[in-house]
Amino acid sequence: MATVTSLSVARRPRAFVRVRGVDAEDYLQRMLSNDVAALSPGESCEALLLTPKGRVIAPMRVLRHGDDDFLLLTEAELGERLVAELTRMRFAARAEIALEEHRSFVLLGTGSGGIPNVDYGVPAVEVLDEDPPADASELGDDELEALRIDAGTPRFGREIDDQILPAEAGLVERAVSFTKGCFPGQEPLARLHHRGHANRGLRVLEVESAEPGNEIVWEGKVVGRVTSAVPGRALGYVRAEVPADAVLDIGGQQARMRPTQA
Repeated sequence: MATVTSLSVARRPRAFVRVRGVDAEDYLQRMLSNDVAALSPGESCEALLLTPKGRVIAPMRVLRHGDDDFLLLTEAELGERLVAELTRMRFAARAEIALEEHRSFVLLGTGSGGIPNVDYGVPAVEVLDEDPPADASELGDDELEALRIDAGTPRFGREIDDQILPAEAGLVERAVSFTKGCFPGQEPLARLHHRGHANRGLRVLEVESAEPGNEIVWEGKVVGRVTSAVPGRALGYVRAEVPADAVLDIGGQQARMRPTQA
């Protein structure tokens, strides 16, 4: 698996949405899953835009530039949809919502000097509109993907779509506040959080090789599917009733779930 032993830089395609105006904080606080009002200028948090049924429209990191000025960093393919959804639901809120162009890269091997990034299991920051340090080695797309999978981080279009609940993908702990007030999708998320558990969860799987879409089989029964894979590791959704030490089958190969961190 890929490792980071020194300062490394990787490209991460992004779309950037600016939300600013006298009602920007109030509007985003009502629309997004996390407590953006608690951010001070320069601080950021992960958040989700959800449907009323709690399905993910777009994951993002919210960076507060000023009292009435926020930058939303989302996946490259979601920028236009995020703008459209926020504009459609804005009604009388006095806030401008627009796509912006920025350059960004992820700097791995450090936890300072940019926007915190926990996607890859190593200290990392995301840096906007600057050139990478000259002494940083470049990390390829395959190496970055291996780090993401090994860290168990879901990606939109792979582990996250309109059929996945945030709790199944491990996003509640990262991107949801149940104390900040109401937001679209809060009720089904809170009901699941306080009264039960998800029927399946995203797990890191140790397997020699796999392909997205492969069935995950336990004792002759399909209990999940692979969503992302690199040699030696995969991500996939596995039914909650499967024991943590179960021996699984993926495409005729033996596989095991990596123990979850306490």
